[in-house]
Formats: sequence, C-alpha cells, structure tokens
Amino acid sequence: MMSAGLVTGAEAGTPPADSDRAATPVLDWVPCPDDNSPPGSECATARVPLSYRDPAGPQISLALTKRLATDPRHRIGTVFTNPGGPGGGGRIPPRLSPAMSARFDIVGFDPRGTHASTPVSCSDDPADDAKLLQVFPITEAQEAEAIRQVGEVTARCARHAGPLLGHMSTANVARDMDLLRRAVGDQQLTYVGTSYGTHVGEAYANLFPQRVRAMALDGVVQPQAVTTGRFPGQGNEPYMYRLAPYRGAQTALRTLLRECAAHPVCKFGEPGATEQSLLRKYEALLAKLRTGPVALTDPRGGTSQVTYQDLVTRVMGALRSGDAEGITSFLQEIHLAVQRPASRSTRADEPQRAYNAWYNAVNCADSDNPRDPKAVGRYARLAEKEAPGFASHWIYAGLPCASWPVSDPDRYTGPWNKPTANPVLLVADRLGDPATPYENAVSTSHLLGRARLLSVDAAGHAAAYDGRSKCVDDTLDSYLTGLKLPPEGTVCAPDHRPFEPN
Repeated sequence: MMSAGLVTGAEAGTPPADSDRAATPVLDWVPCPDDNSPPGSECATARVPLSYRDPAGPQISLALTKRLATDPRHRIGTVFTNPGGPGGGGRIPPRLSPAMSARFDIVGFDPRGTHASTPVSCSDDPADDAKLLQVFPITEAQEAEAIRQVGEVTARCARHAGPLLGHMSTANVARDMDLLRRAVGDQQLTYVGTSYGTHVGEAYANLFPQRVRAMALDGVVQPQAVTTGRFPGQGNEPYMYRLAPYRGAQTALRTLLRECAAHPVCKFGEPGATEQSLLRKYEALLAKLRTGPVALTDPRGGTSQVTYQDLVTRVMGALRSGDAEGITSFLQEIHLAVQRPASRSTRADEPQRAYNAWYNAVNCADSDNPRDPKAVGRYARLAEKEAPGFASHWIYAGLPCASWPVSDPDRYTGPWNKPTANPVLLVADRLGDPATPYENAVSTSHLLGRARLLSVDAAGHAAAYDGRSKCVDDTLDSYLTGLKLPPEGTVCAPDHRPFEPN
C-alpha cells in the first residue's frame, strides 16, 4: 500500500490523467549536432504536459533522435525504443537489424526527467545523488550508515527536485510515448523495449490497448511484482524482493558453473568438477571475502584489493553481459589469492551521477514499499539464504524508496490483462537472467491480454538484436515487420555457447 504522509504530484479532486486531451507535439527534425548521435540522424524536442491531469498546463521537454529508414519506398512507419534503466539514456536509438533499419524510422528518446530531456535531480551536487545507490552493506554498521546517508539525500530531494519529481511514473512515460506516436503520424505503436523498457511497454499496452501494432519486450519485468505485488499483503515488501532478480542471478550463476565444469578450458574448473563442486568453491570465496578483502597482483607487479561487494558486483555484471571466460578467470585469480588477504579495503569513489536520482525517481514512483528502511535489510537477509550476495545487491538498491518523499498519483497498477489490438511478443533467457528472471516472463505471458513468449536457451540479460542469436533476431524481424508470431513454445538457440571456440 502507498504509505500515508507522502506528498503527491497532484491535488486531490483533480481530473484523472488523460493524454488524449493533450495537444500533439510538433517535431521539428533537424540534423543532430556532432555529439554521440549516429551519422545522418535527425534530432527534435517534444513538449509534453508535466501532468496529464492538466494537459494544457506546465510542460516539459523530451529529447529525441531518429535514424531514417534506409528503404523509404517500403517504409512501414516508426519503431520506438527504450533500452532499460530506469534512468538509462534512450535518445540514441539502436540499429536493431538491417531489415528493421530498412523498413522503419527508429526513434529513441530520453524519458521524462532524465538526461537531455527536462531532468530531475535531488541536489545541485552529483555526488549527493550518487549516495542514493549505495554499495550494499554487509554489517550492521554499514547498514546504519547507508540508511543515514540515503535518508539525508531523500529529504533534500523533497526540497530541491521541484514538481517533476511527482510525475515520474512509468505510466507517464507511456503517455508521453503515445503523444510521440501521434507526432510521427502513426496510427498504432511499434515498440522494442528492453529490461525496464518492457515495463514501459506493459503500461502502454494496458493504457492504450487498441493502439498496439507490434511490441517486442525483451528481458521482462513482471508488472504486478514491480508495482503492488502479485498477492495480497506484498505491498509491504521491498519491490526488489518481489521482483526477485537475485533468483535469476543465482540460476545464471549455476548455468555458468555447469558450463565451466563441462569445458576444460574454463580456468575456474578443475578435474572432475561438477556444477555443485564449483558452486561450493565460489561460496568459499564469498565466505573468505566477508572476513576481509583479498589482494590481487597484476602482471606489472601492482596490487589491487577486492572486497566481498566488489566480487558480487563484478559477477553480476558478467552474468548480465555473458562474459563467461573473463569472470571465471577472475574467480580463479581470487581463489589463488585468498591466502594473501589485504589488511584494509580501498574503494574507488562512487560515480557522481544523476542517474541514481532518475533510477529511484521512477522505481519509487511505480512501486509500493515499506516505509521502515530497516525492513529492507530484513528482507535482504531473508533472501540471502537462496542467493548469497545477489540478494543484498538487488534488494538494497531499493533502499531510497523507504524514505522517498513523493508519490505519483497517476502511476498505473493494473489491470494488466487488457486485450491488445495485436499480440505482444516477449523474449526471455530461460537458463538464467540476473536482472529479470525467466519465471517473470512466463508469468507475464499469461497475465497480459494477448502475448506470446519466445524463449532463448541461454543465460544472460536480454537477447534481442545483440548478436547472440540469429534465431531471435530473425523471429523479431518477422514479427515486427510482418506481424508474424513464432509458434507457441518456440525456443531459440544461441549462436555461441560459453567456452566454445568462436
């Protein structure tokens, strides 16, 4: 449940959010400046309502970039993209595939409150915003300090951020995208969303079900879990506990170790190794690092220190990217170094990024959470039993929501089963996704009004148009260009498996 005492982004008694009453933005496309934009791309700025309860009121800006269709004679329309986050930059659109680049203008935009769109921030000092994404604690003292620092920043955020902070929900991003669809002249939306971008698609599909032409959602967020919970009473659980990405990470880790045991070239392996024996070896490293950091010596004689949190975070990153060879080599380095523990830990400064404010501004606006910061730690410790390290990594990421100062009354919490004009295609790695578990994609495929699940026989985070599976890319091309769904139960193989020669 949403807790009493939160400041809302709209006054009681105001009309409900309604994007249909908002004016269609005018997009004046011009050649993009010489920055990160792709050669030949065009840029524009859209003006959209701050609040869709007051569509003629104050406005904010959205920054867009467009890749022009390479075969304009056979152009189908525009495909909008979102690469994830929340808070990730979306303005630079991906190429997708040659077939997609030929038939569609590909448009990316920075969602409201982020990057080159009208940004929201909790402080004038980026270092302050960086404190919102703490290194997850492993001691009571570290937890107390994290709660103190995060609480100070969220209190300042209430005073500094301004009215936009109360209008940052994913539903408002979906409403913005519907105005952009109108602005480019498309009758229905074609969309590719990855990770958090899948939740943007889920919200759009249920706010505007008859406006869905084609929607590919890759690395699927379960919409009930992220907002209010799938079952009664779950609103008092941290949203990351409900989403359970730590379970997907543990599954991906087991897949990695199983592949390692089966391939002698894997440096973390050993004669006669099994998935279970390598899991015990990995857990022994975690146990050792909980007692103190380990010193590594590089080939030039320099040393660096690796903490428990460093190791978990690095493994998590490798599981997402699929860097099996790199991470298993690193794990073996740690294994060989555990007899030389460092006397103290040194850590590079956390990145000074407004991203941390954007990430929490969206997630905390979307989700129900406990209002006791200590409850976050209690749930993290509960989940540690099934996913050591990964549980704390993920669940403490939601710590700011326990003291977040505003809510968005126009967030969308369901229903999630409205029949769309055309089916939605979901894509998921069935051998372990460390950010969006496969089980969430299965659940969502049954929850949405019209959906089909394309499974990938691999581990990693997201699989569309990343070069890992021609089967996936060809299936998406067929669906997005010709509205052809794959048969029920289709499973795509990756083009390359871990530790196999290229």
